[in-house]
Amino acid sequence: MLKIIGIPRSTYYYQKNYRVEEKKVSEGRPAPGYSIQEDGQKISDEQIKEFLLEEIAGDCYNYGYRKLTKVLRRKYKLKINKKKVYRICKELDILRPQRQKKVSYPRKLARNRIITRSNQLWEADIKYGFIEGEDRFFFVMSIIDVYDRGIITYHMGLSCTGDDVKQTLKRALLKRQQYDELEKPVIRTDNGPQFISHTFEKFCEDSKIEHERIPPRTPNMNAHIESFHRIFEDDCLSRWQFETYTEAYQEVMNFMEFYNERRMHSSILDLSPKEFYQKQDSLVIKEVRV
Repeated sequence: MLKIIGIPRSTYYYQKNYRVEEKKVSEGRPAPGYSIQEDGQKISDEQIKEFLLEEIAGDCYNYGYRKLTKVLRRKYKLKINKKKVYRICKELDILRPQRQKKVSYPRKLARNRIITRSNQLWEADIKYGFIEGEDRFFFVMSIIDVYDRGIITYHMGLSCTGDDVKQTLKRALLKRQQYDELEKPVIRTDNGPQFISHTFEKFCEDSKIEHERIPPRTPNMNAHIESFHRIFEDDCLSRWQFETYTEAYQEVMNFMEFYNERRMHSSILDLSPKEFYQKQDSLVIKEVRV
């Protein structure tokens, strides 16, 4: 019968022959309601609460319970642990809010694609230039369309943050009239800090943009923007010795206009990126495999 109902024999006979007493769970010693100073004097919890409120109103307004414990020990010579301070702070509702855990976005690795038109795949990367006269660097972050080779837009500045990258991508979407499209271009980047930042990843997720990143040490998977950067280096950055940021900005702007509107590109039938983009519907060109 025990085998049928699934009860071990030892359990059955133990319950039959022995009385099982309920376990008594110790609730620990009651809180004494005071703490002791180094000289042995007792300080009530109410007085400790006043100490804490005074410190919060003063220099310790941004301290958590751990640092407040240190203050009580050093300033008031109390023998008190952080657990008790946490409990008192909780009663007073003066605990600092915990930091929100950052959302971890899944990393999507770049994969092989066949591109048949513009606005299917964009690549983005950052190039550095140097201003001799001011002895400092500047940043140029560009977004290229893999199919028509056009630099859709770019950011130039003395810094380049995740927010700068986000705003540049937003301008690119508006310029190519892709912002309200259901199927937006895929953006491919390396693993630079600006591209893996929470700001940029959240914008891509909110805008329903697929962001894929190339594996480390594989610049060939970002070949089109790397090729543009070689041209940018040879035809612009290395040709000039910039004395001021204003001079560098003007030369970069002139080059971007020349590259998009007048420079012939052998991979797009010896047309400029702008000409090819405008005429691509009437042209026959091989598929681009990336």
